Amino acid sequence: MHIIKTKDYAQMSKKAAHLIFAQVLMKPNCVLGLATGSTPIGTYKELIQWYEQGDLDFSSVTTANLDEYKGISRENDQSYFYFMNEHLFSHINIHPANTHIPNGMEPDSDKACKDYNSLLHSIGTIDLQLLGLGHNGHIGFNEPKDSFSTRTHCVTLSNRTIEANKRFFPSIDDVPKQAYTMGIQTIMEAKKVLVIVNGEEKASIVNQAFFGPITPLVPASILQLHPDCTLIADEAALSKTNI
Repeated sequence: MHIIKTKDYAQMSKKAAHLIFAQVLMKPNCVLGLATGSTPIGTYKELIQWYEQGDLDFSSVTTANLDEYKGISRENDQSYFYFMNEHLFSHINIHPANTHIPNGMEPDSDKACKDYNSLLHSIGTIDLQLLGLGHNGHIGFNEPKDSFSTRTHCVTLSNRTIEANKRFFPSIDDVPKQAYTMGIQTIMEAKKVLVIVNGEEKASIVNQAFFGPITPLVPASILQLHPDCTLIADEAALSKTNI
């Protein structure tokens, strides 16, 4: 694992955007695996700026997002479909048909997961997968459990995850309790994995995930086995390590 230590969130975002920039430049028709949440917003802003300057072309890029809440429509401002359009897709020249997110409005979990697995298979191996890191070590919505999940599945969100996400909703009762998420095996099959983490509140889980034992109780710990994984984290997030 390659670890890049940055001064702060802004520098972390720039470093991550540079790696994505390089991927698109080297392979204009690449497949990018994308993440949501507050952490990648700065990275997406950097990519938009480079596009607006004429330095980046997304016209041949395909994207696949990690996850989507179950039971939330795409028009809902808390859906990840809405998030991606708000923070990236509507600002660049990517074709909407080339952007893919699980269908949160499919009530049949088996069908929703089968459909997304088929779609992922059809677009091919992800060239670069962007990841954040949950407070309990989840990546995507792969929560701690007794085994590593494989392909797209419906997950019941942990109380810790629901608590962390309540800031985006009117109340904790409004936070969805389930989501569709890309599985660990699919994430591990990506050619490159890029993890971005910031803030002192993530210091303990960074230490557990990337410097502790590999265990499904800390899902991100499996990334220690990935052949091309880069962690970009600020000083605060790395404060409990020797980096």
